[in-house]
Amino acid sequence: MPTLKRGLTLLVTVAATLLGLLLVTFLIGRVVPIDPVLSALGDRANAESYAQMRTQLGLDLPLWQQFLRYVGDVAQGDLGTSVLTSRPVLEDVLRVFPATMELATVAVVIGAVLGVPAGVFAAVNRGRWPDHAIRLLGLIGHSLPIFWLGLMALLLFYAKLDWVPGPGRVDVFYEGMVDAVTGIVTVDALLAGETDIFWNAVQHLVLPSAILGLYSVAYIARMTRGFMLDQLRQEYITTARVKGMSETRVVWRHALGNIAVPLITVIALSYAGLLEGSVLTETVFAWPGLGLYITNSLLSADMNAVLGGTLVVGAVFIALNLLSDLLYRLLDPRAR
Repeated sequence: MPTLKRGLTLLVTVAATLLGLLLVTFLIGRVVPIDPVLSALGDRANAESYAQMRTQLGLDLPLWQQFLRYVGDVAQGDLGTSVLTSRPVLEDVLRVFPATMELATVAVVIGAVLGVPAGVFAAVNRGRWPDHAIRLLGLIGHSLPIFWLGLMALLLFYAKLDWVPGPGRVDVFYEGMVDAVTGIVTVDALLAGETDIFWNAVQHLVLPSAILGLYSVAYIARMTRGFMLDQLRQEYITTARVKGMSETRVVWRHALGNIAVPLITVIALSYAGLLEGSVLTETVFAWPGLGLYITNSLLSADMNAVLGGTLVVGAVFIALNLLSDLLYRLLDPRAR
């Protein structure tokens, strides 16, 4: 019975959060100074066409009826039609989202692989120069504008040193040579047996994922350091040291093992943040993902696409939050 009650509570919470997300995106679409009718018809539409399109879009209905209609459309997978591409927004989002997922996944792997050891090392050396150096690097990682870092990285590693390819997911020569099975170029190239395209895609992925991963490293390292400092003050750590256990085992097995569960939440939230925060990175590197799609749609006053993309990002954030909560309960019996 307690498990059923918690399940129902979680279900109600998720439903309420999704409803709140729908309400926010709906209100944004109504308060922005962009007329959806003119966006669809153009500014030379006559009064009759304007009134007809307004009725077709349901803009003549009371606000609460418009919201109910909006919720019903979203529930059926209808996010509207993009003015920019003339295709359903959901179709566009499904086409561009794998590129964002590919970039964010590599970035969060970089963040976890580098951030966790850095945070542990900083905690073990608290107050000494390694701790100060790691904290300073984390501060720099969070402070420098990502578009500036991207431009400087392109200038240095692409334009000057020629170590990496330019913007885009693959060279122009390879575009369209692999069928989009998953939408993730590296995976699709391997499925097609095209190793040349795979390695070219990896080379294109290195720089933008490293720039985006820098923010993940800073966040994960800071959180890991805080968790570790708390664990290293616990009595079981003192007991383990008194028993003669090696410092390596005390730190990496016992202390780190006890923070594994909250670290999952941190990494999941970092991943969600990378998915929604890749807009500037995708713009700088011409990466054809969801961030660039939303940016181009916003510049074209295509609010259906902007709100649809925002809604998908919010839904993914909620899903990852839910997943981290479920993993937390699965791995830590005390949370059940």
